[in-house]
Amino acid sequence: METVALSSKGQFVLPKSIRDLHHWGAGTRFVVIDRGSEVVLKPAAPFAPTAFESPDCCPVGMVKRLSLAEMEQAIAAEAGKNDRH
Repeated sequence: METVALSSKGQFVLPKSIRDLHHWGAGTRFVVIDRGSEVVLKPAAPFAPTAFESPDCCPVGMVKRLSLAEMEQAIAAEAGKNDRH
């Protein structure tokens, strides 16, 4: 177990062995959690949590559904473009 000292500015340095172990470089941001008798440092997530749409929600950009015949026609048209080269 290693110890660190708090500076007059309220700063301390995490030991290099711990930074290397967790691949924490300069600028890594942390969430500070106060649990009464202990303080926990947890790396902040780089992105906000993803919020998924409800399954009963209509997807953004939903368009008219195509029939099987319309899909086959579109596929044939696209495939025909490659035959012209």
